[in-house]
Amino acid sequence: MEASPATGGSETTRLVSPRDRGGAGGGLRLKSLFTEPSEPLPEEPKPVEMSFHHCHRDPLLQPGLTPERLQAQRQLCAACAVCCVFMAGEVVGGYLAHSLAIMTDAAHLLADVGSMMGSLFSLWLSTRPATRTMTFGWHRSETLGALASVVSLWMVTGILLYLAFIRLLHSDYHIEGGAMLLTASIAVCANLLMAFVLHQAGPHHSHGSRGAEYAPLEEGPGEPLPLGNTSVRAAFVHVLGDLLQSLGVLAASILIYFKPQYKAADPISTFLFSICALGSTAPTLRDVLRVLMEGTPRSVGFEPVRDTLLSVPGVRATHELHLWSLTLTYHVVSAHLAIDSTADPEAVLAEATSRLHSRFGFSSSTLQVEQYQPEMAQCLRCREPPQA
Repeated sequence: MEASPATGGSETTRLVSPRDRGGAGGGLRLKSLFTEPSEPLPEEPKPVEMSFHHCHRDPLLQPGLTPERLQAQRQLCAACAVCCVFMAGEVVGGYLAHSLAIMTDAAHLLADVGSMMGSLFSLWLSTRPATRTMTFGWHRSETLGALASVVSLWMVTGILLYLAFIRLLHSDYHIEGGAMLLTASIAVCANLLMAFVLHQAGPHHSHGSRGAEYAPLEEGPGEPLPLGNTSVRAAFVHVLGDLLQSLGVLAASILIYFKPQYKAADPISTFLFSICALGSTAPTLRDVLRVLMEGTPRSVGFEPVRDTLLSVPGVRATHELHLWSLTLTYHVVSAHLAIDSTADPEAVLAEATSRLHSRFGFSSSTLQVEQYQPEMAQCLRCREPPQA
């Protein structure tokens, strides 16, 4: 008789009687033991790192902030702390000096604090994983934080421009030149310190390009060049605008300190440098609107991407090519590739994905491979979009 196979083992145990061994029956039943190998049990599939031709070209991101965003978080926290301290000092100094220009600078610092806290919140929110509702995750919250920073500056500046205009119409105010000069000097130092904290290399947000123009990276599985965080960039531009205003306030305070009769320099400096602060937000606002409107990234051209796909062996045509970005550094591409009947779809997909990643640094690419049909040349939906 046979015993049941041992669970989880690699061998089977069998009990054999003397009859089975050819001995006489009726005697003492002797049992002998022997083993024989059985079929190995199927092993559970182990997760393996997919080869480089698979659609997921980057390793799985660990939960939490990336090193680049951790640096952005540290920069924003340090700048926010400096901003709070010097904002309180400017409020006190502006009140003692009766200076609208100083209070204007303090209000801009308040807008800085609010925008930086919003940026920190958006950085935290962007670490949340993708869901079935938010399939791309929360990356775009960083762009929305930058937009909130710009809008807050515009609102505060509009109010202060109105107050400066009222002061130009009515001269019933007095300026304490000494307190204004001291406070303005401290404000310049504070803005310089915040600008130093927020400054980051690579102001041009392009994947391997010089300036805003396209220049392909070297062939191979290289990573995209490190880029500046959108929220830090917006805060840095915000602080630069405040620094310009602080310098104007300092110049006005020197004039008022030595020539009190020229107290009109206080609202005039507020008026002029507030306009400069508004102008400094134009580049950030332009980039944010391009991202929110699903525009082609500035550092990636439609024609270079199309030509790269057409240069893949076996590709006859491409259509439905779409380029957009979730942030200034997270670029996405999707396209249909029409290939020859003799081409290997897997090889075409692998080569096209590799070229898009190495030359343009796309964070995500979705390519549909289909067989080329002659009528595609006449299809209206397969035509390229016109120039803007």
